[in-house]
Amino acid sequence: MSSAISSTRFSVLDRSRTREGHDGPQALRDTVRFAQRTEALGYHRFWVSEHHSVPGVAGSAPTVLAAAVAAATSTIRVGTGGVMLPNHRPLVVAEQFGVLESLFPGRIDMGLGRSVGFTGGIRRALGHGKEDAQDFAGQLDELLGYFSGEQSAHPQVHARPAEGLRPPAFVLATGAGAQVAAAAGLPLVIAAVRGEDEMLRAVDGYRRSFRPSAWGEEPYVILSGTVAVAASAEEARRLLLSEAWATAYSRTHGEFPPLAPVEKILGLRMTERERILFDEAQRGQLYGTDDEVADGLEKVLDRSGADEFLVTTSTYDRGDLLDSYRRLAAVVS
Repeated sequence: MSSAISSTRFSVLDRSRTREGHDGPQALRDTVRFAQRTEALGYHRFWVSEHHSVPGVAGSAPTVLAAAVAAATSTIRVGTGGVMLPNHRPLVVAEQFGVLESLFPGRIDMGLGRSVGFTGGIRRALGHGKEDAQDFAGQLDELLGYFSGEQSAHPQVHARPAEGLRPPAFVLATGAGAQVAAAAGLPLVIAAVRGEDEMLRAVDGYRRSFRPSAWGEEPYVILSGTVAVAASAEEARRLLLSEAWATAYSRTHGEFPPLAPVEKILGLRMTERERILFDEAQRGQLYGTDDEVADGLEKVLDRSGADEFLVTTSTYDRGDLLDSYRRLAAVVS
């Protein structure tokens, strides 16, 4: 095994994807069981995500789901990838993570993003708009201040029981997110899947601009991406087709659907636009046999110098998904 792989932590982000024939409650229960299994495989973290009014995703309340995951596990770190800060008041987010850290001390991660609701209707229902994402740095500063007791936006307000606690905070990079993370002295989570040159420039800029803080003394980079491992490269590629079709469908119909069986997708008569988007969705993903995936990981980790890799793979068949993560754990252990 290369030194790049052996020195890198590997973690899991599960989006609680729904599958055709299975409902949202089943997806959430599957997420909790999946966390238990990835803990047994030795992964470092297990994160859950935030999506609102998306037919193909059941995870709408990440701090609630993180509590269920933490209660069902014992050693793996548990967190969010992430809570979308523009959708919430910083005080409420601080209180929620304060409760989580109090109940599961030393195991909670506070992953924070700057995305807003997918559609205008969702944003109106949440009571927040695109303009709320423009002050992500200010929202982040207010949130962190509630933990240190030094926030200035509402000096008479204290987040209980968050004040005095310090769950690690992470910034999910979209747009200017890398520079926000650097200025705040926080770890950076950035996609490794597409636009590698752009990703490397963002990582380099983050490291150059990083300002040590009470939350982090040195830059820390987590790459996130899809990784599928199987007995053959073709089997591994097939694992990714359900997610690729869901992505293509969302971009042509404005709705992210539940994951469909691979056989159904292979039998579809796609429009030209759907086929182009379907093919695009498969690019830049890392899949193959054990050796092929090890080689691909070594290259991206050597180029980026990342400290950790957050695996975000989704498949229709949960047995195949677990097998892929089991094979990956063996590759990187």
